[in-house]
Amino acid sequence: MPLFKRRLHRRKHFFKAAPVTGPATKSMRDEITRLVQTVPVNGNKKAFDTEMQSFLSLFTRYVTEKASSEKLDWDKIKSPAENQIVPYDQLTTSFDPKSLQKLAVLKVNGGLGTSMGMTGAKSALEVKNGMTFLDLTVKQIEHLNTTHDIDVPLILMTSFNTHEDTLRIIKKYAEQKLRITTFNQSRYPRIVKESLLPCPQTADDEKSAWYPPGHGDLYNALVHSGVLDQLLADGKEYLFVSNSDNLGAVVDQKILEHMIYTNAEFLMEVTDKTKADVKGGTLIDYDGSIRLLEIAQVPSEHTDEFKSVRKFKIFNTNNLWINLKALKRVMDKGGMDLEIIVNPKITERGEAIIQLETAAGAAIKHFKNAHGINVPRSRFLPVKSCSDLLLIKSDVYALENGELVISPERMFATPPVIKLGDHFKKIQQFQKRFKKIPTIIDLDHLTVAGDVYFGRDVTLRGTVILIANEGQRIDIPDGCVLENRLLSGNLNMIEI
Repeated sequence: MPLFKRRLHRRKHFFKAAPVTGPATKSMRDEITRLVQTVPVNGNKKAFDTEMQSFLSLFTRYVTEKASSEKLDWDKIKSPAENQIVPYDQLTTSFDPKSLQKLAVLKVNGGLGTSMGMTGAKSALEVKNGMTFLDLTVKQIEHLNTTHDIDVPLILMTSFNTHEDTLRIIKKYAEQKLRITTFNQSRYPRIVKESLLPCPQTADDEKSAWYPPGHGDLYNALVHSGVLDQLLADGKEYLFVSNSDNLGAVVDQKILEHMIYTNAEFLMEVTDKTKADVKGGTLIDYDGSIRLLEIAQVPSEHTDEFKSVRKFKIFNTNNLWINLKALKRVMDKGGMDLEIIVNPKITERGEAIIQLETAAGAAIKHFKNAHGINVPRSRFLPVKSCSDLLLIKSDVYALENGELVISPERMFATPPVIKLGDHFKKIQQFQKRFKKIPTIIDLDHLTVAGDVYFGRDVTLRGTVILIANEGQRIDIPDGCVLENRLLSGNLNMIEI
């Protein structure tokens, strides 16, 4: 049975919905058929058709669920049971050297970093000592392979936005000790919100008419690309998945051994919530089964409860460990109906559109003995903003074989809190406002707001707050040392 033919009546988790064939579904089906017919004679019509049928399946489920009166039963949601979340410090410390030989590493590499003002693949951004996200990942896995004399391959799931960039970048790794495989995740048509019809008019319409449907597309894309079958043919049994911009997501043999020892088919790394993580997806107990709950699925009247750390103490890091044989079994039986996340957007022309996306972690419900591992915060070190970038570039972190570790020179085990204002939001602004990254090894907290520039060899210690009022500019001179200081727009310096 083709993967995209999902039996919707089997879906019995958050929503109970029977398939419906309404006018919206029929109109979309007609438009998808027309789109497939626009593939050029020398194009790959079969692959495009497979992709569009997967999209149509997702759209049909969306329409069905939207029409259904039954929604998430909040009263059935509970915090995970003790056996559903295992503390990292309880994992085994005995390793079998042969286990790593069965592992492959996959990085979700489809992001553009548009929130930081980037236009190319985000993984090409220099983050530490002139090295990019990809450079660090390659260095980590090459060190792993060399140290243990094994062959752990690196797999990059790109999007149509980053694929060409990625192929160009990885050429420089040709002489290094690792195999790199790339494959493209699906490209789905954006949907006009008012008409519920696809934005693109032809299969080769402009990029802005399409979207990559979230990292939950990982499973379909692994199958359709042939990568899943190739990994199994190569003797790989386990896949470690993480986002390319999470610099804390390194191979951890303790977690791999735990997976093997417990016969878990799927593991999700979670970590304790802080104020910065209240919107992150969390694991829940739903009718006795473990599930991923995203904020987009939460009824508005329960949003505050979702964000609270009382009921939901942990969040999903999107570091996932998957048994490949189990994944093959699940996909051969018809695939996965992952919870749909509706992502509303406004185009440059001001048109309201929606994107139907899914989350990779939602697959946890499809696997046997699946559970969470509560890992140290050090395994979640994403670079989502220039505030994150400043921290990573600074002397707070050192590099060991491509892995970021907190410098032994720092007195505290946790990194400082950094909040840069809108003037530092884009990477180009960030770069021109720092002649050199300040020394912050002894920093606790930094807040910068307004038009502020940093000279060379600046040192920040303790709590430093810099606020330039509108129309004013603050220049921190070369060699300046600020310790427990508030510097306001009128250039008054106050000791904190």
